[in-house]
Amino acid sequence: PPSPRAAGATAGSGGALSPPGAARPPAASKWVRLNVGGTYFVSTRQTLCREPKSFLCRLCCQDGPELGSDKDETGAYLIDRDPTYFGPILNYLRHGKLIINKELAEEGVLEEAEFYNIASLVRLVKERIRDNENRTSQGPVKHVYRVLQCQEEELTQMVSTMSDGWKFEQLISIGSSYNYGNEDQAEFLCVVSRELNNSTNGIVKEPSEKAKV
Repeated sequence: PPSPRAAGATAGSGGALSPPGAARPPAASKWVRLNVGGTYFVSTRQTLCREPKSFLCRLCCQDGPELGSDKDETGAYLIDRDPTYFGPILNYLRHGKLIINKELAEEGVLEEAEFYNIASLVRLVKERIRDNENRTSQGPVKHVYRVLQCQEEELTQMVSTMSDGWKFEQLISIGSSYNYGNEDQAEFLCVVSRELNNSTNGIVKEPSEKAKV
């Protein structure tokens, strides 16, 4: 029997008829174009959705986005922020690591991470800033040096048994000062050092008894 459908028509997904060759609604592209302060960035929706509660996810990754945003003539989302600090934000979403160029201030990255509401990155930047402040407050690393006098036969044992942070620096021969039987025993000065990093609130502790020995 002849088909009940009208000639030259095809059935749509809902059973309605549509003319032949009609274009289906295009699927959302996986690529997103961003115009951040006049600089273009291109990323995938998967990357921008790594933080579901972030500004970027709400902007362009959800169906019917909560945040309205203008687009420029190229279709890129317009974001009025500093593009210089957007690079570390986007790279963090890509691979989960915080990489900041030396010329960038960590405080600037923190400001952007807070704006884009990327909670895990905010915590990471704050930890790095705190660690840097702690290292700065400790000041430069200081060393303490000691000069030990020993005989030739004692030298190997002394160097091999140094502990508690001490390390060998220099060996100075001071000649043969002693004579045991028919053999001269050479004398040496051995210079050793260690980092003086056991201070608390500016009070330097004395070396342990083990270190003194």
